Amino acid sequence: MVYSNKGFDPSEIEKLRQSLQKHGKSYEIVSSEDNSDEYVNFRFIGIYEGKEVIYDAVIYTLRLHHNSEVYELAEHKAAQRVPNFRPISYDEDENGNMKALTAEDEEMGLILAEIIAELEEEEAVKVHEHVELDDTADFGVALDIGLHVENVSDQVISQFVKNYNEDTLKLDPTHYSFISEDEEE
Repeated sequence: MVYSNKGFDPSEIEKLRQSLQKHGKSYEIVSSEDNSDEYVNFRFIGIYEGKEVIYDAVIYTLRLHHNSEVYELAEHKAAQRVPNFRPISYDEDENGNMKALTAEDEEMGLILAEIIAELEEEEAVKVHEHVELDDTADFGVALDIGLHVENVSDQVISQFVKNYNEDTLKLDPTHYSFISEDEEE
């Protein structure tokens, strides 16, 4: 049988199962530049609508989710306040190093920083733990997971996979707001 979505293909599931057994884990990290202490792309085997499937998941901290939402809202507000607003352009030179920002980009950055500070002070953006499922993904079933944890560790991912597969996952319904930490301290 030919599967249009390889995440439902028993041979793909078996390959992942073999890899998981070999490494003694319940999940496998998907190599990505985006992976960090606060964001990880991983895959695991589970059941969806009575059938085995590979879940292609991203898990991230609520702090990271909040920062992303605040930045998006700040860009929207900046576009409303500043007639000539445009998103900051970050360019690299031929060696992959960041080029210096133009004076216009620096000005936009200051405007965004001011709006971000206002939004955070007002607690205008609040986020909560969530798991969003997308069964129309190109590979398997996609999960988008935001958890209230300091970082995304092996323990956090392993516990999520266990709880998700055992249908014992309990999400915190509390809405959280965060203040940016000064990275220059």
